[in-house]
Amino acid sequence: MSNIIAVIWDFDKTLVNGYMQDPIFEHYQVDAKQFWKEVHALPKKYQEEQGVNVNKDTIYLNQFIHYAKDGRFLGLNNEKLKEFGTQLQFYQGIPEIFTKTKEMIQNNPAYQEYNIKVEHYIVSTGMKAIIMGSVVANLVDGIWGCELIEDEMDGKRIISEIGYTIDNTSKTKAIFEINKGIPKHPDLDVNSTMPEEMRRVQIENMIYIADGPSDIPAFSVINKNGGATFAIYPKGDKAAFNQVEQLRQDGRINMYAEADYSEGTTAYMWITNKILQFANKIREIERDKLASSVSKSPKHLPE
Repeated sequence: MSNIIAVIWDFDKTLVNGYMQDPIFEHYQVDAKQFWKEVHALPKKYQEEQGVNVNKDTIYLNQFIHYAKDGRFLGLNNEKLKEFGTQLQFYQGIPEIFTKTKEMIQNNPAYQEYNIKVEHYIVSTGMKAIIMGSVVANLVDGIWGCELIEDEMDGKRIISEIGYTIDNTSKTKAIFEINKGIPKHPDLDVNSTMPEEMRRVQIENMIYIADGPSDIPAFSVINKNGGATFAIYPKGDKAAFNQVEQLRQDGRINMYAEADYSEGTTAYMWITNKILQFANKIREIERDKLASSVSKSPKHLPE
């Protein structure tokens, strides 16, 4: 069994209270509500006008590109997206929980005897460049997000094409990439056959944390394979509370809490307790394996 415990995080409304693109709208003085209204209308528009289906999770990227090309997002490129990442306001306890959860395992000799460790990953339908510019970028072991290609326009680099997308369904692919160790060994193919015992991170040792129904495919994969699932809602948001409570009633998640990861909060205690449970399970399994592999000392036969 792998000795890695993986905590996998959604981003928008899970780590930050809102959307990662909010600083972009503020900088360019673009009405965010109007922008998202336009985005939500695109699937119907393209179906009626051209008979074309679009991915509802990632069509927003086209709208960002359109705005960059027509000058409403003047000079928007990947470097600028990273700069906007520095402006994100994270929930209380972020990024501290990333280091604290790693250290509580690293600093315990009982776990280090078996080289048990915690890793953090972010899997988002948002823009990877923004996440890469944020304070959590250097504290995680891998980031999945949508990536954009640049081109030159009027002497400036701007986002011009979609390079890579991840939607709510393909988040499950990221889970299996973590499972097989692809972030650490990028030469591996996620579709390659690999025996369960050879996989770097067992799904039963994963914790998936997100904010709502859009993450049901990922929740399902984790739950089906014995991992742990946790949902977050913003303080005082009754609609969001009802949403995660419904997820719990439907058996989609194990637990939920208010979005505050400070020490002593429900979220902090549940996540750290689950990590300790996984660490103890790995330790016990490894101890049993060692005991069963050691032959008993020979003894004199009775005369």
